[in-house]
Amino acid sequence: MTAPEIGVLLVDDQELVRSGLRRILRRKDGFVIVDECADGAEVPGAVAEHNPDVVVMDIRMKNVDGIQATRALRSLETPPPVLVLTTFDDDELLSGALRAGAEGFILKDSPAEDLIRAVRRVAAGDGFLDPTVTGRVLSTYRTAAQPTGNGSKGLDELTAREVDVLALIGRGSSNAEIAQQLGIAGVTVKSHVGHIFVKLDLRDRAAAIVYAFDHGIVTPGETLRD
Repeated sequence: MTAPEIGVLLVDDQELVRSGLRRILRRKDGFVIVDECADGAEVPGAVAEHNPDVVVMDIRMKNVDGIQATRALRSLETPPPVLVLTTFDDDELLSGALRAGAEGFILKDSPAEDLIRAVRRVAAGDGFLDPTVTGRVLSTYRTAAQPTGNGSKGLDELTAREVDVLALIGRGSSNAEIAQQLGIAGVTVKSHVGHIFVKLDLRDRAAAIVYAFDHGIVTPGETLRD
């Protein structure tokens, strides 16, 4: 059975960049570009009209930037996940994108296969952190953490299996990879992830990764999975 196509909304104020993204996210690889926006102000309307599975969002735009556009999507009843396109010098903007609720971060000059993997994972609800920016994302997330959803509860809230799942989340594993590594069903992993978020008062997967690092479940020397 053929997997359903992933509907992608491209948001970047440079036509050259959007053209490059179109060439990478091809229909033969399971993607369909449902629409393109040259400014963040256009994003809510495009999402409402086309209902994309994922928004690939440039963080820097001249009028309404990716942070403002991502924040605007959070007001929707069922907002699509956002994969932010960033550069090496975007530390301050990363903090704003985290506050706004972006689910993934990838460098603009990443290899095509990394972008494809990131879009698939974010569309599936797994989140994605480019290994190159992981350390900075963790640091800025700690700075950007809000009073709620910041992991204020303790590990003793979790079962042993949930700790296992949290450790794998911290190493960058997707739900499918966690299911394979632990020998459990994907729906079971999804249930564990939901319980972890509720028990630890975490807002999203990025917060779970920070929690795993901050509480020694994953050590700084460990490499996140592809």
